Formats: sequence, structure tokens, C-alpha cells
Amino acid sequence: MSSQNTGKQAAARAALEFIAAGKVLGVGTGSTVNFLIDELAASHIKIAGAVSSSDGSTERLKAAGIPVLDLNDVGEIDTYIDGADETNRRRQLIKGGGAALTREKVIAAAAHRFVCIADVSKLVDTLGAFPLPVEVIPMARAYVCRELARLGGRPVWREQVITDNGNHIVDLHDLRIDDPVALENAINQIVGVVTVGLFAARPADLVILGGPTGVRRF
Repeated sequence: MSSQNTGKQAAARAALEFIAAGKVLGVGTGSTVNFLIDELAASHIKIAGAVSSSDGSTERLKAAGIPVLDLNDVGEIDTYIDGADETNRRRQLIKGGGAALTREKVIAAAAHRFVCIADVSKLVDTLGAFPLPVEVIPMARAYVCRELARLGGRPVWREQVITDNGNHIVDLHDLRIDDPVALENAINQIVGVVTVGLFAARPADLVILGGPTGVRRF
């Protein structure tokens, strides 16, 4: 196993202590979350069910015998656990490399606690080296790209990718995000944007990073 995967698995295993038996768990998307689902399936923790942020995670949860619930049918979500493409020390994140950012943001908003798990390479001083994903309504893509360019980035349509919501992804390159909350708000105000993969206005409550020297939390 690569060092990155070892770190992801260590972070996923450490997150088990934040999963409460008998409660509803929010589950994100991506390779680190896949480790979490596998660790949860192998544990003795019996949750009430999981609210999933993507079709891929839903399939993996069902294969592991974990009930998948609809968010509209759930009274509350105790904890949401998901990965990140980047995190800073203020627990502000870039997410959406797997094109599930909208559902991820909805579940994060609905959860009492948001725990981010990642390998240590995802920690950065300033967000933006990873292209910032923006989910857009297909008919508005060209217009949104022009508006995004005015914010200083270089928008690139992620061709051949359709989100689980039937939308397109535009990745905003060449950014240095000094004020993540302000940029998140500005992009969300562009007509045709569904949401942006900046999780800054509602950052993670806890970040767990796995690496060669073990697990760190902040």
C-alpha cells in the first residue's frame, strides 16, 4: 500500500471513535471515505443508517450491509465524515475532486458535527493549488466560466463528467485563496452556479490527518 493510502486508512480508522452507535451517520465520497466504509463494516458499531453523498458511496455502503437513508426522511445527522482535496489549518476545505460537492455540502450543513479525514499531504498553508470545483447548470456553463474568469482564476470545463445531479463541473485553476469565505460567497452568487467546492463558511469541526508519523487532529 502506498504511503498516501496508508495515511488515508489511518485517518479513517481514527474517525471510528466519532461514530455513535444507534445514530445516523453522514458519509462522504472518495478514496479516503472508501476506507472509512470498510473500517465501519469491519467494526462492531451498529449505526441507525447512513446518508450518502454520492451514488458510488451508496453502492459501497449497501454492499457492506449498511442501511442507506434519504436525508428527507432523517430527523438529524449526528456526524458527517468526508475527505478533502485540500485543507488549511483553519479547517477550511477544497472538495469536489470526485464531483459530489453539492450533496456533500448539503449533508455537512445538516450534520451536528463535520469530521474531515485525509492523508497529511492534503494540508496546505493557502488553499488553491488544487483546482477549485464548481458545479454548474449545463445551459449556464459558458456564462459562469466568463464570470469565474473575472474573479481571477482560469476556468476549465471537466468534460465527460456529469454529476449525480445531472450538472457539469468547472474547475477553477491558478488561484491563491487568501479569503476563502469571501470567494465562496462570491462564486455562489453567480447565476447558474449550483455550489462551489469551498467549505469555508461552514468548515470542518475536526480534521484528522494520517501520515508516516501517525495521526494528528486539529
